[in-house]
Amino acid sequence: MRRTCIFGGRSHPELTDFICEKLGRKPDKVELRKFANGETSVEIKTSVRDQDVFIVQSGSNKTNDDVMELLIMIAACKGGSSKSVTAIMPYFPYSRQSKKKSHRGAITARMIANLMHVAGVNHVITIDLHASQMQGFFKCPVDNLVAEPLLARWIRSTVQNWREGVVVSKNPGGTKRVTSLADALKLSFGIVTTDRRRPNMGQSMYNSLETTITLVGNVRRRPVFIVDDIIDKAGSWIAAAETVVKRGGATKVYCMATHGLFGGDCLREMDECEEIDAIVVTNAFPIPEEKRKGIRKLVILDVSTLLAESIRRNHHGESISQLFMHHD
Repeated sequence: MRRTCIFGGRSHPELTDFICEKLGRKPDKVELRKFANGETSVEIKTSVRDQDVFIVQSGSNKTNDDVMELLIMIAACKGGSSKSVTAIMPYFPYSRQSKKKSHRGAITARMIANLMHVAGVNHVITIDLHASQMQGFFKCPVDNLVAEPLLARWIRSTVQNWREGVVVSKNPGGTKRVTSLADALKLSFGIVTTDRRRPNMGQSMYNSLETTITLVGNVRRRPVFIVDDIIDKAGSWIAAAETVVKRGGATKVYCMATHGLFGGDCLREMDECEEIDAIVVTNAFPIPEEKRKGIRKLVILDVSTLLAESIRRNHHGESISQLFMHHD
């Protein structure tokens, strides 16, 4: 692609390399440093004058640093007379704070969108926003891509009896996401509702939450795909898995999400849960090597092809509708 620059922040350099590899090029040079007092310094080492600039910066375990780094990179490129600046944010930071949770709370996701507008962003590409209405926070176009076709392809190619499966939501708020995948695969769907109050992880999630869990849908002697957008804490996932197996009689359980945040010991706890057969996520959010070590059930799907194609189509002014479609 002519007249383009692709820069990567420090949040997910591996994904930046994968995207550039798919586009047949190398990332352009940028120097990212930190001063002794913790301030972020950015210096663009390539001319961006009249170029379409794409900055790859996902959220990571250092969210605040990632956000500041992205804002400074956007401002630096605008100051360098770039034609346009597109932020590639596979996981959008603060996306779970898209509404007031208390009378004096802040809508932090909207504030991040405003900061990006002030920095000078022209376009945002992300994957599976926690709430799709967040696109309205921005004053520029937002492409909210979906990982659903990736997950569907994995199910078709890996699970032998997938046609007998049931797609399950572990909370009422995720039903739209679940019914979309179920419709694409022509499967039935169900819902597991659980009380938010969790005991400590030392107790069996099934026994301690049995009175507060409701399973809607028939999963007996069927594989179950529990789907959500984010895996952060293990509690609700383990509770849902134990419910569909012990109460519903499911044969296998696959926990699937776009963003594997895996806070604390979440990944290890899910890996040790006997009722869970596989944990399927994408590499939209970086999972540290030390966290993956010794984990047997983790499957990571690559979103770099999806993002690379969205960059190519945006640069050439082509439609991205094809990226939302399911291909066998």
